Amino acid sequence: MKIKKNIRHLLTIRKKHGGRDSRGHVSVRHHGGEHKRYLRRIDWRRDKRDMTARVEAIDYDPNRTARIALLLYPDGERRYILAPEGLKIGAKVIAADKAPIEPGNNLPLAKIPAGVPIHNLEIRPGKGGQIVRSAGTAAYIQSQEGDKVIVKMPSGELRIFSPRIRATIGQVSNSGWNKVKLEKAGDKRHRGIRPTVRGVAQHPGSHPHGGGEGRSGIGMKSPKTPWGKKALGKITRRRHKYSSRLIIKRRSK
Repeated sequence: MKIKKNIRHLLTIRKKHGGRDSRGHVSVRHHGGEHKRYLRRIDWRRDKRDMTARVEAIDYDPNRTARIALLLYPDGERRYILAPEGLKIGAKVIAADKAPIEPGNNLPLAKIPAGVPIHNLEIRPGKGGQIVRSAGTAAYIQSQEGDKVIVKMPSGELRIFSPRIRATIGQVSNSGWNKVKLEKAGDKRHRGIRPTVRGVAQHPGSHPHGGGEGRSGIGMKSPKTPWGKKALGKITRRRHKYSSRLIIKRRSK
């Protein structure tokens, strides 16, 4: 990849770890061998307010499913943002407290009408967008009541936000990313995904499902991980996060 001088400050080489820890031991299986990548610095906070920027390019980013847009500000600064559907090269976008309801513009939730698709949503005011950032996703404001804004998330979950929370208008681009078929094994290797071997095909010293004469099942009541822990039915997530109290309705099943 040939890097243009005007965006060099936005790129850093992504360090490879190959799934190894500081001792060189495999700590994450099936990682390694990926193609060289650059990390693009994305402007999640959109803190360059009341300045109209022009979309200079729509770029591919190997580190995420969505496309990214390169913005050029009047003072000559360039920044990357997530590209929403419908955003074209040459379009004008702005982050302000009052702005047109158009793709790419960033506003507080209090200024966004109900039913408009939004993305890059903050959880705490001023922290920067943390949720609704993957390709094809969008959230929608259901209602506003005083100091509470109820937003429907892409999962169907209803969540309370502060009206001071900022979000970007539009649905995230590249909604058909999961329709792409990998045509050869090398496509996965370029992405840093190494081969996976079934547990029943391994020997008993390396996996609880291994061993036995000929083809055999897992041979136990419940499936196990390679380290002997239950793989199904056991809850491993934390039950409550700091933001769980703001959930009105859980995600739809």
